[in-house]
Amino acid sequence: MLIRSLALTTALVSAPLAAQADWTLDPSHTSIMFSVNHLGFSDTIGFFESFDGDVTFDANNIPATEVSFTIDAASINTLWEARDAHIRNADFLDVENHPAITFVSTSVEQTSDTTAIITGDMTLRGVTQEVTFDASLNQLAPNPFNPTQGVAGFTITGEVDRTAFGIDFGAPVIGAIIPVTINTELNAPAALIN
Repeated sequence: MLIRSLALTTALVSAPLAAQADWTLDPSHTSIMFSVNHLGFSDTIGFFESFDGDVTFDANNIPATEVSFTIDAASINTLWEARDAHIRNADFLDVENHPAITFVSTSVEQTSDTTAIITGDMTLRGVTQEVTFDASLNQLAPNPFNPTQGVAGFTITGEVDRTAFGIDFGAPVIGAIIPVTINTELNAPAALIN
């Protein structure tokens, strides 16, 4: 989902890469995690199991970077099946009527050699709102076990206000502001890393 898209954008804005880079998401080293405060007593941790993303990038024209991602809303997992079933129903994600969570970038702003702010439109449960994510490049280098393979690793963080998307159930005692953390690796031919 969001991963390849958001992460790749950061790498491309913050590291010297070839103008046309064909990076692919490594799903075995990618996670989309979130937490929800429960009544002030604890934070419930969850993640999505199914997602994909795309990016169009020109190293000579960073503002023209385009990022999109899609998450399978039904793939939510909080490690408690009864809770997951509730989150999938109309009180929360309503996956029967809104099976996908999407993000489409509207701007990418480089903030340092290794960081960027990615702004875009998120659509959740049929409602579209502007959100921003902070992206950090962890490392861009050849894979030490396969020098012909380039790897870019990122951490992406942000917050999503679920009530802005009409998901009001239990708020505010069940947290309305949802912190999101994405860790990802992207792969490409090592020749793309200058």
